[in-house]
Order: sequence, then structure tokens, then C-alpha cells
Amino acid sequence: MKKYLPVIFVLVLIDQISKFYIKHIFDLYETKEIIPGFFNLTFVLNPGAAFGFLAKLDDSYRQIFFVIITALAIFIVIYLMYKEIDHKLRAFAYTLILSGAIGNFIDRIYLGSVVDFLDFYIQNYHWPAFNVADSCITVGIFFLFIDILFKKKGDTDVNQA
Repeated sequence: MKKYLPVIFVLVLIDQISKFYIKHIFDLYETKEIIPGFFNLTFVLNPGAAFGFLAKLDDSYRQIFFVIITALAIFIVIYLMYKEIDHKLRAFAYTLILSGAIGNFIDRIYLGSVVDFLDFYIQNYHWPAFNVADSCITVGIFFLFIDILFKKKGDTDVNQA
């Protein structure tokens, strides 16, 4: 686990610096077109989970719910990472997931919502805005699925770690 701490630190730092930049350079809901017809930087606050899930729930309940759920998820990922540290790809996947969870957890603690700003779209169809932490979680889950799907039972990367 210790060898993954610098990666976690760097990814959380990139996430928090990018969010800091957006919060201080953009006004809320301000958009800057980067690649016409495909990509904008747009400052939004997401009080809910992925795709705004539970965003309409009462603020106090939602905040408590997400802080508890995120803290629980962080502890579960840390446990799984220790338990399955011999699986190199799986440990890397957990590193990404943990980095993203910590990045968004920091936002929830200090802001009560998550800063999102990466806005991809084609014509009028916009993918919901997301951030670096969300990207880490998504890529981590992808690698976790790949590892689970293609790893034979009992197969580890002990000698490759």
C-alpha cells in the first residue's frame, strides 16, 4: 500500500488544484469553449452523486448521507486494497478509485457539493459535467472490471509487484 501513496497524493493534488483553479477563475455556471462542438470548461457544483443523483434531497440529509457513504467507501477500498495487494492491476484500480473518492470527499466536507467542470458534448447532447476525481474513479472501476473478468481464480502478481 505504501508504494501507492505517492500516486494517491499526486492524483488528489491534481484534482484539488484543478478545482481550485476553476473556482477562482470562473464564475458559477460560466463556460469557456475549448474545442468547438466537443469540449467546454464549465464551473458547476454538484450537490448529488454521479449525474446529480439525490441532488434534490434536503441539504442537511444529503450532506450527512454523502459524507458517511463516502467515508465508508474509502475504508472499504482501503481494506480491499490491503487484502488484494498482490493483484497488481487490482491494486492500481483501487489506487485510482481511492484517489477519486478522497478528492470528491474533500469537496463534500468543505463545500457541501462537488466541483465539476469537464463538459463534453456533441451538438446539443452534453455528458454530465465531471472532474479529475470522477475520471479516476471511472478508470479505476474499468481496470477493476478488466482484472476481475480476465484474472483466473488464485492467480496473483506477487512476483511482479
